[in-house]
Amino acid sequence: MTAHNFQRRVNEILEPGSDGDITSKRVDVFLASLVVINIIAVALESVASLGLRYASLFAVIEMVSVVIFSLEYILRFWSAKAKLPDEEATGPHRPRRAYIFSFSGLIDLFSILPFYLQAFFPGLDLRVLRTLRLLRIFKLSNYNTAVEDLFSAIVQEKRSFYAAFYLFVLVFIVASSLIYYAEHKVQPDVFGSIPEAMYWALITLTTVGFGDVTPITNGGKFVAVLTAIMGVSVVALMTGIIANAFNNQMEKRKLIFQDRVRHALADGIVDAVERRSLEQLRKDFGLSKQQADSLLQHVEDERGTNE
Repeated sequence: MTAHNFQRRVNEILEPGSDGDITSKRVDVFLASLVVINIIAVALESVASLGLRYASLFAVIEMVSVVIFSLEYILRFWSAKAKLPDEEATGPHRPRRAYIFSFSGLIDLFSILPFYLQAFFPGLDLRVLRTLRLLRIFKLSNYNTAVEDLFSAIVQEKRSFYAAFYLFVLVFIVASSLIYYAEHKVQPDVFGSIPEAMYWALITLTTVGFGDVTPITNGGKFVAVLTAIMGVSVVALMTGIIANAFNNQMEKRKLIFQDRVRHALADGIVDAVERRSLEQLRKDFGLSKQQADSLLQHVEDERGTNE
């Protein structure tokens, strides 16, 4: 086995496993379970009585987790360039640098950083460092692309999203100002200034409505009704934009995957290298095995009809 093939195998094991790769599947379950155990441990450690009683257990969990997560980070960095074909593994491509500054790479780094900061800088606030360990929950994004898909969807529809966000800010400022002028004389402790009124405006616009701050004048109640209506409208608009972007993104990925399948089938067969490339693309796009097989079958049927 060549060095590049070995790197590729390590990368395959660390990436979400395909249905036939038992080793990769087991590693996925192990790492995901370790993340869940860490989140539970950090949460329970914040309970004073439990933190004191099981301090040694929590310390062991943290030490073992940091060792495993550090090894995972090193292996992901080392095997990053295996995602490229042999002829592209060297040269101008910088897959390792891309991994370091990717979302998953930064999360992998931040998941172990608090431990090393505490070790090398013992004077830092330990409470802050313990809280930062909760970032490990984002490591589950290695097996689910939901967070990356969200940001990608917002970027793709940024003009529409910015327009909706501008409307939200506009209504937020207007509502804060109107409720201040309507209520500040009768409730100076709550609506003493426009910045103080912004709390009520934000809670009302987002339709949360805690009820801890409420207008009591007729003018204030009228402003509250308008703010609630505008909040429902603007929030629904932003939600619709993101939902539509998600749908468009998935459809675009399916089209790209189909084009890659057509290219692979140009010579009539899909060889091992092409299958590996398609499998990697399927994982990167977050397509299920069933979706990929369905798209492959569709292209094959389409090709058979054309022939």
